[in-house]
Amino acid sequence: MVTYVVLGNFTDQGVRNVKDSPKRADAYKEMAKTFGVTVKEIVWTQGRYDVVTVLEAPDEAAAMSLSLSLSALGNVRTETLRAFSAADMTKIVGKML
Repeated sequence: MVTYVVLGNFTDQGVRNVKDSPKRADAYKEMAKTFGVTVKEIVWTQGRYDVVTVLEAPDEAAAMSLSLSLSALGNVRTETLRAFSAADMTKIVGKML
């Protein structure tokens, strides 16, 4: 599985309906399952981003399909970051010259 951190900002539509945000998060978790993606954590944040999500996907195509499906709903704009665990990073730096 591939880990991603998704940074999200509410659109104008998303802010107008912000009271529904927890319900939309539950719906997002269910949507993710249809792509074989597991949502590990969703947190609402103060500062530059409104929402931060950690998810695990079987591959990049599944993560991209989920991201596009979420964006099409119009409530949030996202930036997706590929994430590496300490174990992954140990293997990566072990291959350095």
